[in-house]
Amino acid sequence: MKAAVCRSFQAPLSIEELDIGDPKQGEVKVRVKACAICHSDIMFMDGHWGGDLPAVFGHEAAGVVEEVGRDVNGFSAGDRVVITLIRSCGACHYCDRGDLVMCESSFRLDSESPISHPTRGLVHQGIQAGAFAEEVVIHESQIQKIPEALSFEPASLLSCGVITGFGAVTNTVTVPAGASVVVVGTGGVGLNCIQGAVYQQADPIIAVDVSDDKLEVAKSFGATLGVNASREDVKASVFQHTGGRGADYVFVSVGAKSAIDDCVGLLAKGGTGVIVGMPATGVMSEYDPSELASKSQRIIGSKMGSTRLVEDIPLLISLYQNGQLKLDELISGTYSLENINDAIASAKKGNALRNVVLL
Repeated sequence: MKAAVCRSFQAPLSIEELDIGDPKQGEVKVRVKACAICHSDIMFMDGHWGGDLPAVFGHEAAGVVEEVGRDVNGFSAGDRVVITLIRSCGACHYCDRGDLVMCESSFRLDSESPISHPTRGLVHQGIQAGAFAEEVVIHESQIQKIPEALSFEPASLLSCGVITGFGAVTNTVTVPAGASVVVVGTGGVGLNCIQGAVYQQADPIIAVDVSDDKLEVAKSFGATLGVNASREDVKASVFQHTGGRGADYVFVSVGAKSAIDDCVGLLAKGGTGVIVGMPATGVMSEYDPSELASKSQRIIGSKMGSTRLVEDIPLLISLYQNGQLKLDELISGTYSLENINDAIASAKKGNALRNVVLL
């Protein structure tokens, strides 16, 4: 099996021949057809969130089921699927109340990587998928079927960036129609926060970034206003366009400490700040709790858009097919697995919304 393997946090990725095991009980083997470069992969590869090496990263993917293990229900060889990092048992405390991304159960794959090298031993399965590879073995809860008419390139984006941004707005807080929304950061996740706000009929939808080009793209995705934080007073602009009250919701899609710190100052009374982007481990935010309490404001986190694959993936596919959700426009470039380093380098420079590796 060919895979992109990170040998150390400093070394570049290389192509190696690896072995992948057979799927065990409740698991499936999927041949990867497309895998997008998510910033979370880069954060792990750069050492910002710890983790073990060597590892195969990649988790925003789509492919075809090759083999199913024992007691797998609802999937069979030949099924076209999206591949996610969301691994859930369906029966624990959190799953029972529908919060699948918070599943507290343990799985075989949590402790036993299916990937190995014939001479160097165990290779860790990064971000619960290891999809920068030709094949993956994952738990059946991590996949969802997609129709024949949906190409693998846009389908791969549904696996993380889309559900994380769109779901933060539609699932984690369920923004009501007419609410004012600010989205800080207009990369792949931020644009999908904007798409979620459009779907929820929010108004206004204010995009904040330091790039005029990205702000123009944000407007094409539905933002009603773009504010360049490098030369404009973001707080003044937000209050000006929300009747002097501030925003009902602020979604921070980047992991920058300054953006997280500043989001509270953009909120209206009773407003909610939603932390969608994740900073490096150990980064601490600061705010005045007395202000938060006196204005009845909230700060909450959103992991993977509080996604329920069986419900959310079919909805998003339907919206895409009806022209209500942009996916193709998120793809900046496509690359072969052999050229994955170029795809990652482009993403690290901020030159791409989503680069997709095709296998």
